[in-house]
Amino acid sequence: MDHSMHAMHDMGHGHTGHGDMDMDMGQCNMNMIFTWSSENLCIIFRQWRITGPLSLILSLIVIVLLTAGYEGVRQITRKYEAAHNQRLNAFVATSSTSDDGIPQPATANVPAAARPSVTGEGSPLLVGRDNRAAVARQGRFTLAALYAIQVFYSFFIMLLFMTYNGSVMLAVAVGAFVGYLLFADGTPASKTVACH
Repeated sequence: MDHSMHAMHDMGHGHTGHGDMDMDMGQCNMNMIFTWSSENLCIIFRQWRITGPLSLILSLIVIVLLTAGYEGVRQITRKYEAAHNQRLNAFVATSSTSDDGIPQPATANVPAAARPSVTGEGSPLLVGRDNRAAVARQGRFTLAALYAIQVFYSFFIMLLFMTYNGSVMLAVAVGAFVGYLLFADGTPASKTVACH
């Protein structure tokens, strides 16, 4: 049975419908073309709505800070990755490789009788190899988590840009500029155009 002709707008109960509890907030304006208008602009969330000049300015400042923060996360990841590689290389620098490819402790000037056995379970070599493997696993897990944060962050920034609002787009670009100035630390400015 078709009930489309029975509108639930106001049936004498003093309220309109049941689905839109936030009718007083207004409707979000979702543009699919470039615009400078901030009228009824919602930024990513319905609750992040531009209601006037002050909320627009505050929102643009927040967007600049968020985008600059993305560059900070990238810098943290680069520094962690460099430190992690340095820790792993420290394990390699303290050992050499034997004929069979098994890492050996650095014992060039130690007589053969005084060298530790590689077959014993308490061998420093095995402990070192286990420590290196643990450091490698922990580092890989941390780098994966930092990568996931970067991907989430980059898609969040993409959603900001997809408001198609010129002011928001400029705030994203200014945030990238500020972030690069604050966090680049000599890294090249080139970056792919991909979202992450």
